[in-house]
Amino acid sequence: MAEFVLSAFADEYSPNFDEQLEGLKKNGVGYIEIRGVDGKNIADLTEDELKSVRAKLDAAGIGVSSIGSPIGKIKTSDPLEPHLEKLRNCIRAAKLLGTQNIRIFSFYMPEGVSREEARPEVMRRMKAMLDIAKAEGVTLCHENEKGIYGDSPETCLDIQKEFGGEIKLIFDPANFIECGCEPYPHGYELLGDRIYYMHIKDATSEHTIAPAGKGVGRIPEIIADLNKKRSGKLFLTVEPHLRVFKGLDSLQTDAKTVVPNTYATSAEAFGAAVDAIKAVVAEAIAK
Repeated sequence: MAEFVLSAFADEYSPNFDEQLEGLKKNGVGYIEIRGVDGKNIADLTEDELKSVRAKLDAAGIGVSSIGSPIGKIKTSDPLEPHLEKLRNCIRAAKLLGTQNIRIFSFYMPEGVSREEARPEVMRRMKAMLDIAKAEGVTLCHENEKGIYGDSPETCLDIQKEFGGEIKLIFDPANFIECGCEPYPHGYELLGDRIYYMHIKDATSEHTIAPAGKGVGRIPEIIADLNKKRSGKLFLTVEPHLRVFKGLDSLQTDAKTVVPNTYATSAEAFGAAVDAIKAVVAEAIAK
């Protein structure tokens, strides 16, 4: 049986870091995938700011599951070296905050450039990132974000094979839905045994973001199967996207994706997302 451990993007609870920690504790979430801190991206924090964050995390008893970095979320035609410097900032953050994991992406294609044409440059850039990460003893974790090279089960598998699994896989069901891909059974059959951790958000067939189990992502089936086949810790990072929050515009690349905004507050939306995955996990374990 798997040991499912909840984490969350707490900047969707509040942009204020102190309030993020309060929200995590209130909802019984012991880890954070840290992304936005008091209005700044984790990649942009100074060493002193990171030390302050670490002190607050320790005082709250909250661990860091991963650095929710923006690395790889640029075009293959954009300069790489400044981006690698940003990666080095994220590595510093990972070490100071006590995690080996850094979430990354696999680059957007410039207009008029196909995936096949972009592939050599994507892989060259990802290898440069991986070389730095390996030298520093950290783990790069690729998310299947819409519009990047690795946004389908097939291209995620391509990245896995290219780097022999050294770049780990984050499985996000809602992002596959937004790309017109089937997370389960198709995506899961291709990638299930390679899942390193998951981002928990669901979506309807109309691309409206939904709590886990309320869309067509088949998250209950995925969790149930992982529970049967896995042993050891597996992070489930709640990424609510159930209400418009500060900074969402910088994350969304597709106007077709609908954030329902039906919850009165970000805190309520965050709580609903956490409660949904807790219920899914409880049901899977009970089977």
